[in-house]
Amino acid sequence: MNREERAPEKADSGWRLKLGAVLFGLSILLPILGIPAVMALGLSARMSASVSGVILVAAEVMGLLAIAVLGKPGYRYIKSRVLGFLKRYGPPRKVSRLRYNVGLVMFSVPILFGWVSIYAAELIPGFARDPFPYAVGGDILLVAGLLVLGGNFWDKIRSLFLYDAEVRFARTAYGDEENPS
Repeated sequence: MNREERAPEKADSGWRLKLGAVLFGLSILLPILGIPAVMALGLSARMSASVSGVILVAAEVMGLLAIAVLGKPGYRYIKSRVLGFLKRYGPPRKVSRLRYNVGLVMFSVPILFGWVSIYAAELIPGFARDPFPYAVGGDILLVAGLLVLGGNFWDKIRSLFLYDAEVRFARTAYGDEENPS
């Protein structure tokens, strides 16, 4: 059995895996931490944009380099670990009706607020002066709403992008469709 045929579970040793994991982690953290740090330096807009662009390109190159260093078995190992973590702690497949309705509100409110805030900025306290806290709060609420909605909602979103997807409404206790169109 050669190196390429090893199971992903057995690829967890060696300097290649460690270096690849560090490079992969840096490729994610560099833009998250580096770009806000550049913005906080108070450089000119042109210089900030240039340095931020270099940081993004460096992060992409680091990500590709990480995959090259990891090789196929290392990449499969990291992928299996990350997907295993997401499956364990991710949203459940099916949720209750109450949780689904709460998730829909959490998901919809930031989107509606984004549309309305443009036209009613002077009516929202502090929004015209500093919209950033509203944007961050809306993004957090949107992502939390996606997690509350559960796994079936992801399938519904995915079906928007599939040409052959079809809608099937659930049957009620009376035998008719719950939501006839």
